Amino acid sequence: MAQRIIDGVLSALAGLVSVLLSWPYWRDFEYWPESHAMWWLYIAVGYVLAVYVFYVFLGSLRTLFLHDEQARPDAGRDGLAREERP
Repeated sequence: MAQRIIDGVLSALAGLVSVLLSWPYWRDFEYWPESHAMWWLYIAVGYVLAVYVFYVFLGSLRTLFLHDEQARPDAGRDGLAREERP
């Protein structure tokens, strides 16, 4: 459960950074829309999608590392302990 909370917080922060990077202020207001309501809808939908993509990415990354760890014959602490013995 703690891992899901950490992933959620990291995803929310990464989504916020993504939205701030796409803010039109940084691009001299080149594509500022006519309707402010549609602009806020665009920002909200973009933020939700960014959080979802980052959350799925972190889950996939964890699965990838777990599979890599299982693929090694002497993975983990036991493998390290065996390597240190003479």
